[in-house]
Amino acid sequence: MKFRRSERLIDMTNYLLEHPHQLVSLTFFSERYGSAKSSISEDLAIIKETFEQRNIGTLQTVPGAAGGVRFHVKVSDEEARSFIKELCELIASPERLLPGGYLYMTDILGDPTIVQRAGRLFASAYADTKIDVVMTVATKGIPLAYAVANYLNVPVVIVRRDSKVTEGSTVSINYVSGSAKRIQTMLLSKRSLEEGSRVLIVDDFMKAGGTVNGMVSMLEEFKAYVAGIAVLVEAEKAEERLVDEYLSLVRLSDVDVKEKKINVGEGNYFKRSIEGGKSV
Repeated sequence: MKFRRSERLIDMTNYLLEHPHQLVSLTFFSERYGSAKSSISEDLAIIKETFEQRNIGTLQTVPGAAGGVRFHVKVSDEEARSFIKELCELIASPERLLPGGYLYMTDILGDPTIVQRAGRLFASAYADTKIDVVMTVATKGIPLAYAVANYLNVPVVIVRRDSKVTEGSTVSINYVSGSAKRIQTMLLSKRSLEEGSRVLIVDDFMKAGGTVNGMVSMLEEFKAYVAGIAVLVEAEKAEERLVDEYLSLVRLSDVDVKEKKINVGEGNYFKRSIEGGKSV
């Protein structure tokens, strides 16, 4: 079937968006559309320019016989600031206050649009970092982990607090809860991770960082590596932060239950850079 150029551009764009971080050869597109590689190269140049102009992402060209193009999500600082500002306004709503000073976050983490936008920001921040797997714990942060993994085109592994017969044999560790200072247990299926995997840890909320630190310890059991740590919301007033290197979108600075005020601001997303697989 012969494609017109307009059809080719639409289909090629859709394919790249659905296969981020995957190296796609010019031969693949040439055979898919029955077109010369020179025509495919021209089309990709148009797509690359449009992606960058519209802050959709970028196309990385890999030269050589085994080369091709690879699409990476890239979010501009302007877009990121706009979204984080919206997120801060949502979280600062007094209606979120629950007894004990807790915040209701289920609606935010259950909103596909919000979760996907947050996932794009983290995927953009780690676009140039080698990541094999996204890891999270079995909490409300699972949708966020899948959103990040979708844009990075990698699988998700979920650490659990109790064993499931469907997980097979597991590795378990004890860790210290950062806020409650209690000894807790987390488990991960032995089949979940290959040795040497580079893992991006994703969590919805971090106070002292005990759970995240526990996941870091779990990776040591699998001889895997921390490629990065990304959290949606961090609590500023943690007595003892157990994690130093991470990216956050929102920082919760204070909750005044009596006055019904929630003070939030930008996290460290714009103050940290990614180098060598770590936020520094």
